[in-house]
Amino acid sequence: MSGQGVVELRIQEKHVVMDNGILQVTISKPDGMITGICYNGIKNLLETHNEESHRGYWDLVWSEEGSGGTTGTDEVISGTSFEVVAENEEQVEISFSRKWDTSLQGKIVPINIDKRYIMLRDSSGFYSYAIYEHLAEWPAFNLPQTRIVFRLRKDKFRYMAVADNRQRKMPLPEDRLPRRGRALAYPEAVLLVHPVEEEFKGEVDDKYQYSCENKDLRVHGWISQNPPLGCWQIIPSNEFRSGGLSKQNLTSHVGPISLSMFLSAHYAGEDMVMKIKAGEAWKKVFGPVFTYLNCLPDGVTDSISSLWRDAKNQMLIEVESWPYDFPASEDFPASDQRGSISGRILVCDKFVNDGNLPANGAFIGLTPPGEPGSWQLESKGYQFWTEADEDGYFMINNIREGEYNLNAYVPGFIGDFQYEQEISITAGNIFIRKCSNRYPCERIYIESIIFQICVIHENVTRKTGCDIDVGNIVHRPPRDGPTLWEIGVPDRSAAEFYVPDPNPNYINKLYIDHPDEFRQYGLWERYEETYPQEDLVYTVGLSDYKKDWFFAHVTRKRGEDAYERTTWKIKFVMDSVDKNNSYKLRIALATANVAELQVRLNDMNQDPPMYTTGVIGHDNAIARHGIHGIYRLYSVDVPSDLLIEGDTNTLFLTQPINIGPFNGLMYDYLRFEGPSIDPAF
Repeated sequence: MSGQGVVELRIQEKHVVMDNGILQVTISKPDGMITGICYNGIKNLLETHNEESHRGYWDLVWSEEGSGGTTGTDEVISGTSFEVVAENEEQVEISFSRKWDTSLQGKIVPINIDKRYIMLRDSSGFYSYAIYEHLAEWPAFNLPQTRIVFRLRKDKFRYMAVADNRQRKMPLPEDRLPRRGRALAYPEAVLLVHPVEEEFKGEVDDKYQYSCENKDLRVHGWISQNPPLGCWQIIPSNEFRSGGLSKQNLTSHVGPISLSMFLSAHYAGEDMVMKIKAGEAWKKVFGPVFTYLNCLPDGVTDSISSLWRDAKNQMLIEVESWPYDFPASEDFPASDQRGSISGRILVCDKFVNDGNLPANGAFIGLTPPGEPGSWQLESKGYQFWTEADEDGYFMINNIREGEYNLNAYVPGFIGDFQYEQEISITAGNIFIRKCSNRYPCERIYIESIIFQICVIHENVTRKTGCDIDVGNIVHRPPRDGPTLWEIGVPDRSAAEFYVPDPNPNYINKLYIDHPDEFRQYGLWERYEETYPQEDLVYTVGLSDYKKDWFFAHVTRKRGEDAYERTTWKIKFVMDSVDKNNSYKLRIALATANVAELQVRLNDMNQDPPMYTTGVIGHDNAIARHGIHGIYRLYSVDVPSDLLIEGDTNTLFLTQPINIGPFNGLMYDYLRFEGPSIDPAF
């Protein structure tokens, strides 16, 4: 789906054009806005009715130190200086930069920004990346969001694809206007009342319905069927995105708009906002990401599936090529300036298995130093993640020089693993021998890097001049005693619980009979319809969490603008109670949004409650169809004298904050443990 052609750069008075014979990309000078993409006979794939500054661009949201929340000043990043970084028949790289100084204080975010675009020979697309830098002497600031935005032609691009099972023809942008659409509980959600095309009538359009976890967000885009072609955003690495693999980001939405999100507070809240302090030096490279164009080969007629399949194949090529060897910036290290780490992760839970179990499917990451689990909210540095195989073996390649924690979490088990010592990857000159019991040995010479992992552990072998195998590392999930009962699956998601059918007046047709049924609009309102008077009651041994545990613990509406607290009950029988030892309740939350969880036992009016989380969370996953936000784990001591022997006990879970419909929680997993039966455990 690509042609042949050397790369040519044409510099005009107010624009520059990158042209390799397959496509031509026009960029304003010195602003660095992508004003046109010419491909496959179409003069411009971008929306020409928009101003040149709002077709293809980098933007950000920033605020001054001390500002709260996740909003601020929207800024389309405009360069003031243009430079040709590299130019030959094989490659063009151009820079659009802008410098900050004190005369700009309060006007633009206090960072230097260098936006770069690359076009390669014989490539059906172009690359974009940017270098952000804050000097220590500059003012503090907050950065809630930064991204690349493409606004495509609405008369061409009507079909959107995010995944194999998340594709559809999309409404038009005018369908969201007041005369055709009706705003719902928040501005992003609009009921299409009088759409241009009748087929969309009665549907809800909401950009959050198309969000995706970073680990699954490698390629997405739009398809034109006349002529048949695709425009795709390919993100080959997660190293520069905030929040780890489970962080959710926007993809594409009605416009048609296509996004490459690098940093956002969506599904996390203010704690995810990057806050650079006065006196703090910071630099980060976002990207490169690849904008890929494809069209149908001769003889192929199935345009949608063929274009999507080709885009996925190109994504695999880009991922395999990471880190790219062609960016000219010294701030983007090539593979011979990076490190790697390998090992095996096991799980030790003596109440599940006598020996250590391989952590099949564990997620393992090197992340900037912080407390266990803090990587969920980390945004300043780089993160490097992988997934262990069925035997628990893992390898992370192409790690940037720096200081890291080794973190992991294992589906099926609660808690976060963090290796007790920091890991340092530093530069030098050395022979490196890749040698582990899992991966083939080879001897290579690298001129400018040594990989050192500064750790002390009985299972870690540090070998001068060798790539590092950390050996066996063991995750010991929080556990005091045997499981007396449990609800759900510890997978950091509420997807396994009861998700109701949507209100037929507020549907998205894509998610009818779809595995992601939780993405329908307004499901929080179905709680009061399911439990109009009395709250949820779950009886251990009789109830089924797939049918009887509502996916979100939310408020109940009472009157026009009134909401009431809700209290869920868990009933369980204790045949016997060990009066000499306490019990433990583990509560893993998949999300929380301006909520509090109060726990009481056998006395609904117990004051103070046996346990409270206090006010937690700004994840907003309930409103944004995310099924999870930030993972939180609570361990509650349960005194044995509060338990009733030989009769039914009732655990009361109260969410008392009732400001509106989105105050609430999603549970991941609950477990009630007996006292330890093994003193050595």
